[in-house]
Amino acid sequence: MGVVNVTPDSFSDGGRFSEGAKAVGQGRRLAEEGADILDVGGESTRPGSKPVPEEEEARRVIPAIEELRSQIPIPISIDTRKAAVAEKALEAGAEMVNDISALRYDERMARVVGHWKVPVVLMHMRGQPETMQIHTHYDDLMGEILEFFRERMAYAASQGIQRDQMILDPGIGFGKSLEQHHNLIILKHLSRFKILDQPLLIGTSRKAFIGQVLDLPLEEREEGTMATLAVAIRNGANIVRVHEVERTRRVVRMVDAILRSTSEEPEPGDGF
Repeated sequence: MGVVNVTPDSFSDGGRFSEGAKAVGQGRRLAEEGADILDVGGESTRPGSKPVPEEEEARRVIPAIEELRSQIPIPISIDTRKAAVAEKALEAGAEMVNDISALRYDERMARVVGHWKVPVVLMHMRGQPETMQIHTHYDDLMGEILEFFRERMAYAASQGIQRDQMILDPGIGFGKSLEQHHNLIILKHLSRFKILDQPLLIGTSRKAFIGQVLDLPLEEREEGTMATLAVAIRNGANIVRVHEVERTRRVVRMVDAILRSTSEEPEPGDGF
């Protein structure tokens, strides 16, 4: 999943693609590099960010989605927590909803997803982006996220959303403590969520915990990102959301090749 930010204040690209034409160009480039899905968003959700008015968010993303839909064949996801924006995006050609609030921010969102029968990403987060890093204590990190997923899946089902529409995202960097290494723990134990038998999406691209571990600025976190993605795929991730598609695709193909190889042990003397 390639990220297309149509925002002036994204943490990852600093608004480089905030103009519609630049966002469309970025989306086309990611598609050419091998993205399977484009995730178009018009509201930054970095820690401390404020909500964008619904009309402004739609003004940013709808023209970009319409233009991308006319130029590329791969599915487009709308990254929003607002039902009206999602609805307009689906009308413009989007085929998936990525909701960081897991259907909690806007009570209409579940009905929109149910009506359109599109896949929806349910992400774990405490509070809202502007407050999510205030309360990051967990008595049982993995257990609490697992229970959150179960509750959100039950709610989605009660609103007419089918299980085969649901994708789960543990929310790397969203309400997780750097000091307690929550993001590292989630990646290490990601396979625990496979008990739910739903696709897992992971978004680690360039995030602060990578900079913390490697003591590197934003623009030097690609190798760290690739390492996190390799571990995530090994532990059950089905979709990886990234800014750098071409090199990520190589990593994904290599990890997949290893995981799909024969499990037979080599005969004594074979190899080195």
